[in-house]
Amino acid sequence: MTALRLTLALLILASLYFTFWPVPVEPIAWDAPVDAGLVDPFSENDQLAKAKGIGLGKFHGPEDIVIGFDNLLYAATNDGNIISFQADGSDLKVFAVTGGRPLGMDYTGGFLYVANAYLGLQRIRRDGRVVVVADTFDGQPIGYADDVAVAKDGTVYFTDASSKFGAQSHGGSYEAAVLDLIEHGSHGRVLKYDPFNNETTLVLDQLDFANGIAISEDQSYLLVNETGSYRVVRFWLEGPNAGTREIILDNLPGFPDNINNGLHGRFWIGLIAPRDAVVDRYSNNPFVRKMMLRLPKALHPKAKLSSHLIAIDGGGNVLMNFQDTDASFPSITGAIETRDNLYLTSLFGNRIARLAKRDLR
Repeated sequence: MTALRLTLALLILASLYFTFWPVPVEPIAWDAPVDAGLVDPFSENDQLAKAKGIGLGKFHGPEDIVIGFDNLLYAATNDGNIISFQADGSDLKVFAVTGGRPLGMDYTGGFLYVANAYLGLQRIRRDGRVVVVADTFDGQPIGYADDVAVAKDGTVYFTDASSKFGAQSHGGSYEAAVLDLIEHGSHGRVLKYDPFNNETTLVLDQLDFANGIAISEDQSYLLVNETGSYRVVRFWLEGPNAGTREIILDNLPGFPDNINNGLHGRFWIGLIAPRDAVVDRYSNNPFVRKMMLRLPKALHPKAKLSSHLIAIDGGGNVLMNFQDTDASFPSITGAIETRDNLYLTSLFGNRIARLAKRDLR
């Protein structure tokens, strides 16, 4: 009888724990689109298996790279450094120390702009000097600066992935992202920094984890990845539809991360991980999603390893689809394109993948 009472007591305590233990999220019910999987235009292939690694030594997590004024590659790493190196990986050195977690970057006019997930928008001079130019908006900290796109007139557009779950205040950029994705509270936004008057204004809000951002060659629109809703949004800056948004690519088979301008009007998007069937299944059940965070941390939803990169045009048409079933370079965040190569970035590891275009023919 005593054993039965003990069992009942434990069951009651477990029930109370899974029902009432406080967690930092208040999930919003939504209907995730049915995942069609890796079907056309995302059919499975091994094109990325042809990529070669560029070693970065002790530096890890090259989340984004740009080509600088000196034609060197510059990469943002998870120890807070911006490193520079030749295209073959030689002459690797620390260019700047950001003091946080640099994510997306863009280069223009002699300055490197960096979205620092911990500190806000930063500007780095050619001599490596770092200045924070935007760390608050509307009296509140910018807690998860994620990616940057600089217009030809010098205007800087950048994403704040989550205005609720700051990267530093919630244990890191990955941990904060998991919380925001589970809540699905549309806390993401796009901000605009004007370097001429030093003002930061709101461009677009109500986004589900606003991640990668890019501006079209003709400067008429922005493309923004909504990681939490598996889609790409176009926001018009000019023309008859100025100030409006539209979904141009929906129901992606993975979580879109960065979006980078390529050649000939292409935009490159890294799908950092495939969709999670459990998270999708309970998208309309806030209680179950809360319970997920009451499980031991080892059982929390995690990104599955994969390698997937796509290219689209400004209308959302998929132009290219590259994968690697062995995920030799996993968790691809995006790519930059040159005449001869694609350089692939990643959230983890100490290598950048270089994919020679001649190997794709």
